[in-house]
Amino acid sequence: MGKGGSVSVKEKTAMVEDAPVNTGAVVWPDSDSAWATVRRMQLKLHRWAVDDPDRRFGDLFNLVYDPAFLVQAWERVANNTGARTGGVDRATVATIIRRTGVAPFLQDVRDQLKSGTFRPVPVREVRIPKAAGKTRRLGIPTVADRVVQAAVKLVLEPIFEADFKPCSYGFRPRRRAQDAIAEIQHMTTRGYGWVLEADIEACFDRIDHAALLDRVRCRVSDKRLLALVKAFLKAGVMTSTGDREDTLTGTPQGGILSPLLANIALSVLDEQFDAQWHREMGTWHQRDRRRRRGEGSWKLVRYADDFVVCVNGQRQHAEAVRDQVVATLAPMGLALAPDKTRVVHIDEGFDFLGFHIRRMRKRGTQKHYVYTVPSAKAIASIREKVRAKTSRSTLHRDLDELLRGLNQVMRGWANYFRHGVAKRVFGVLDSYAWRRIVTWIRRKHNRISWKELRRRFCTQCPCVKAVSGCVTDGVFAGHGLADGVNARPLGSAPAAGDSPTTGSRSPAPPASQ
Repeated sequence: MGKGGSVSVKEKTAMVEDAPVNTGAVVWPDSDSAWATVRRMQLKLHRWAVDDPDRRFGDLFNLVYDPAFLVQAWERVANNTGARTGGVDRATVATIIRRTGVAPFLQDVRDQLKSGTFRPVPVREVRIPKAAGKTRRLGIPTVADRVVQAAVKLVLEPIFEADFKPCSYGFRPRRRAQDAIAEIQHMTTRGYGWVLEADIEACFDRIDHAALLDRVRCRVSDKRLLALVKAFLKAGVMTSTGDREDTLTGTPQGGILSPLLANIALSVLDEQFDAQWHREMGTWHQRDRRRRRGEGSWKLVRYADDFVVCVNGQRQHAEAVRDQVVATLAPMGLALAPDKTRVVHIDEGFDFLGFHIRRMRKRGTQKHYVYTVPSAKAIASIREKVRAKTSRSTLHRDLDELLRGLNQVMRGWANYFRHGVAKRVFGVLDSYAWRRIVTWIRRKHNRISWKELRRRFCTQCPCVKAVSGCVTDGVFAGHGLADGVNARPLGSAPAAGDSPTTGSRSPAPPASQ
């Protein structure tokens, strides 16, 4: 490695021999071969980034239009649920397959990238409802822009993953929300009783482009790739009224590349807290010394633009951490949302990523434990979805269709919360879904009697109580539901309280829950 992170002749020769190059006629590989090629190159990029933290990567743009990277990017775009949604040109993945074909489409994208004529077009604005009557603005790129963004992400992600800190969990490979919840439970169980619960206001809309590109340049020296990333940031937004708005700040939510760019921007917060932790609080002796001096210790847990800081100390230490967070985010053009940022004690509890985290007394004992249960907001959300799917406006549907829709929604919800203390909540939702389904059947069939309902719809068990005896396990089996379609009862998910990392059983929920 030469001065300033440049590559020596010997290293460059080794890299050229290892890395795939674009020579000769274009041969579009199949999806499996493309995945293997991309994976090998990503492992090399990640290894080089880990071995030399100061290295700046050049000559990456040729990987963006490499056939294997474009095929893999197309697979990711085509298999995403957003494939049915078009950008400003209204073209969807199905439209491109039907009218153009995959190979000609990718060839056209590759030719534009290789010749330098590719230009991102404005994203289509879509607003989705949020709580309290608010809306979230999404930007839907065209399919071509999505494919190029996916290819850029395939190149950049393994490089920046080498720099991302363990405290970051959102939009990263092999990390999930339950891991963040487990880390918070671990910290709050071990004396970190004060919590700074924070949210960054309009994070995706306010990231400063210059500051973000400066952080990208710390790892990337390829001018063509940097220009492409900047072009995506400056592409603009086409509003619902047909007006074009410039994007002076932010990376619009909805693009494949946006979460990675947001993580690059927010890693400034991770680096600040991680460096402080290892410098001043990394060992037990350092933390004990700070405690005896009346100083606190803290640790950050971040999921995208939502994060908490667990503090071992007093309330004033948590308030001081908030000031530190504000000062760290300011250079990136970001600020905390006042209505979503507060300092709470673990005994009061707080909501994070759909879970309510709180320390409470275990029923029948004098011992206190930190419990993670589905939040009231999350429970209200799934109840509303069940109510909507079993409303009078759905009486024209078949029972098979109703059960499939309900099973899909409830299975996904239960799988997300199965690692918390959720047995009682699952039972309540079982009963609620059962009542809604029975009411729906009786309305559809002209208020039939219970005896007639049991005779016609409950074929393998006495249809008496819970949804575990109705939506699943053979009930309504005479209505064409194939094996494996019926969701298991919510209450039959793996033991409530199982840790997502160790599988250990948490204490039973207290009576107050």
